[in-house]
Amino acid sequence: MGKQTSSSFPFSFRIAASSILFNLVQRTAQACTALAFNLRRKSEFLVALADYSIKCFDTVTKELVSWMRGHESSVFSISVHASGKYAITTSSDTAQLWDLDTFQRKRKLNIRQSVGIQKVFFLPLSNTILSCFKDNSIFAWECDTLFCKYQLPAPPESSSILYKVFAVTRDGRILAAGGKSNHLHLWCLEARQLFRIIQMPTKVRAIRHLEFLPDSFDAGSNQVLGVLSQDGIMRFINIQTCKLLFEIGSLDEGISSSVISPHGRYIACIMENGSLNIYSVQALTQEINKPPLPLVKVIEDLPKKKLSSSDLKMKVTSGRVQQPAKPRGSKIQTRILKQDLTGDFESKKNELPDGLNKKRLQILLKGYGEYPTKYRMFIWRSLLQLPENHTAFSSLIDKGTHVTFLNLQKKYPIKSRKLLRVLQRTLSALAHWSVIFSDTPYLPLLAFPFVKLFQNNQLICFEVIATLIINWCQHWFEYFPNPPINILSMIENVLAFHDKGLLQHFIDHDITSQLYAWPLLETVFSEVLTREEWLKLFDNIFSNHPSFLLMTVVAYNICSRVPLLNCNLKDDFEFFFHHRNNLDINVVIRQVYHLMETTPTDIHPDSMLNVFVALTKGQYPVFNQYPKFIVDYQTQERERIRNDELDYLRERQTVEDMQAEVDQQRVEDEAWYQKQELLRKAEETRREMLLQEEEKIIQQRQRLAAVKRELQVKEMHLQDAARRRFLKLQQDQQEMELRRLDDEIGRKVYMRDREIAATARDLEMRQLELESQKRLYEKNLTENQAAVAKEMRADADAYRRKVDLEEHMFHKLIEAGETQSQKTQKWKEAEGKEFCLRSAKKASALSDASRKWFLKQEINAAVEHAENPCHKEEPRFQNEQEDASCLPRTSHLNDSSEMHPSTQISLNRRAVEWDTTEQNLIQKVRNLRQRLTAQARHRCQTPHLLAA
Repeated sequence: MGKQTSSSFPFSFRIAASSILFNLVQRTAQACTALAFNLRRKSEFLVALADYSIKCFDTVTKELVSWMRGHESSVFSISVHASGKYAITTSSDTAQLWDLDTFQRKRKLNIRQSVGIQKVFFLPLSNTILSCFKDNSIFAWECDTLFCKYQLPAPPESSSILYKVFAVTRDGRILAAGGKSNHLHLWCLEARQLFRIIQMPTKVRAIRHLEFLPDSFDAGSNQVLGVLSQDGIMRFINIQTCKLLFEIGSLDEGISSSVISPHGRYIACIMENGSLNIYSVQALTQEINKPPLPLVKVIEDLPKKKLSSSDLKMKVTSGRVQQPAKPRGSKIQTRILKQDLTGDFESKKNELPDGLNKKRLQILLKGYGEYPTKYRMFIWRSLLQLPENHTAFSSLIDKGTHVTFLNLQKKYPIKSRKLLRVLQRTLSALAHWSVIFSDTPYLPLLAFPFVKLFQNNQLICFEVIATLIINWCQHWFEYFPNPPINILSMIENVLAFHDKGLLQHFIDHDITSQLYAWPLLETVFSEVLTREEWLKLFDNIFSNHPSFLLMTVVAYNICSRVPLLNCNLKDDFEFFFHHRNNLDINVVIRQVYHLMETTPTDIHPDSMLNVFVALTKGQYPVFNQYPKFIVDYQTQERERIRNDELDYLRERQTVEDMQAEVDQQRVEDEAWYQKQELLRKAEETRREMLLQEEEKIIQQRQRLAAVKRELQVKEMHLQDAARRRFLKLQQDQQEMELRRLDDEIGRKVYMRDREIAATARDLEMRQLELESQKRLYEKNLTENQAAVAKEMRADADAYRRKVDLEEHMFHKLIEAGETQSQKTQKWKEAEGKEFCLRSAKKASALSDASRKWFLKQEINAAVEHAENPCHKEEPRFQNEQEDASCLPRTSHLNDSSEMHPSTQISLNRRAVEWDTTEQNLIQKVRNLRQRLTAQARHRCQTPHLLAA
């Protein structure tokens, strides 16, 4: 279908102010980066702004409903759930899930900054979230629990692209993904696998937007996909048939972005010139919905090449039974029968495996010039009718690498180790299949393009090469090891018929077919064509008779006539046929078809080459189309040479071993002598080193002794300094102690003087009290003494009178002459009375002493009160000695003579004790100073003695 633009359809129009009205909702003062409709409240819609915020507006009230923040970069995508309750906003670093009832954020998807988010969106009519990242990883999540349901596998390396844009069908079963490539990947989300890769036209280099076209009758399984490419053209294709249905936009008026209405009736496009175009899908699909036209062209193409007698002969010899001769009357019937048989034979011959038809493939090839890239390998396998004999191929592979190709990398250094390994295995399998291939020098050149093309399927690669050799390399090995002279002669004959001038030019410059034809054949044009050109050429070679390859060589020379005629040197010709040239392969292919039709039968290669024969099923056919005796002779010669070489190598190895032993012995002897010489030199060197070391040790010992002495002197100095420091510290401490003692003595003397002065003042006051008390005590004492004396005198007088009375009575008794017992009794009574008298006297003395003691205690208490007025609460009756020790010296008192004698004695005693204590303390201080001075003198003399 031809290209259709917006001007081609009456239902396509541009938006104008006069045709469609619009309403201004609000001015956001920010650029809009994304829009989303179909919320639960149909009058509301979401707008993502350039300040990273999302706003919700109402189209009816034209007011701001909500303002959502949370993104740190621009939001480029908003996806709304089918219920309209949730929305997902996506930026380059995060995706956030919003509740549109409360306009609160539910979840946030954070990722590593190195990965980046491509797109996060809801699948239609489901509760699944699909997240697509910039590393091509795709995850599916449950919306409610955010549980990861599955992850899609990585796409194949052969068609790996970085996904940029995505689209999902209405039923959520198919995911379309594209990027900076002309390939589209279709994923089945139910099976979770890639099920189709669609290749867009070569004009498409990148895909900017994808969107499925909804249909009311497909139950959500949309079949039409809109693809907006970098050229501004949006192409709509059927994903099942891979046919281009229609396209909108043009190179002059490209589309910037587009959107399809929910029901699929209209397509709105923003053009690159700023206009807005709306297209009617119904008008665009009118031509598509028409009933298909009859395939008249296909039917007309069939009788173009009529069946010749030679074809009939080949078909008859292919197994058909010849019919007996018929009478003239039945001639027409016989022709019809032959025609029917021929048609049936042709139809059977054109039938290929997998339901393909060779004739139809040829028609398709002539129309497009090549097979679709996606189906090329499939078509080749059908055309070549590969049997895929896994068991037979495995047996060949199990034989291992052929000895001929063990060092293949030396002759053909291939960068890819995998490609080299596959090439080595394929060549080894061919050599094990037929011995001729182990000696074929150009086999790696012939097999390499197929190995590179089928490196992931070695079985197919082997069978393609084997089929190529059996059919398109017929008669190549008849003159082995020389090039196929017969094949080259066919090429030269065809070239002579179609371009004698070029052949004469080759002859003039001594250029044979081995130079202008054989390099192209042995490399199957891989050196002179690019990959795409080579694939296109072999699409035609595999679809035609084996003679097509030979005609291609002639056509290549004819199409290169001008540059070849300009070549005059042989090196130039060699260079030309071994390097790529500026030549259109389509012209060459057309020339080949022209040569196939116009070449006479007598020189046409198809008359000398057999028709295509496929490989047999189960086991590969025996390949013996080569001069066996030459190969056998070469094999025998090679074996003989190999055996001779092995013998020679064994003998040489023996000689080399003997020579090696002799050399080894000589080397060992030489090494022994050298070792002895080295030992002798080493001994001398060691002796000299020992002497040097001894001298060094002596010098080191001397230096060590000197250092030791220096260290000892330093140590003594340090010890001396430490002792001095310690003595100084002790001296300072003792001086501090002396100063502290001096301060203490001065403080005590000061305190003593203060106490004495205070005591003197107190004593003066107490003296007055004592004087008054003394007078009172003396008066009382005088009265008590007078009373006691009076009592004692009265007692004494009474006692005298009683004694006198008793004496008088005793004298009277004596005088009366009483008996001795009475006298004794009376004497005892007199002694008792005398004892009583003495007791009375003692009691009187004791009473007098008690009174005196009481008076003395009272005086002492008064004196103590006068000395220590602050200790009035202490017991009054204390030991006299303790009072005397605590009483301060009273040598400065002027009125001490007037004190009580006992008080004065106590004060004098205490003064004496204070003088004694002060003298003792001063004496101790003097002794301590003398001792410290002596110690200092002794320690100062010790270092001098040590130094001496």
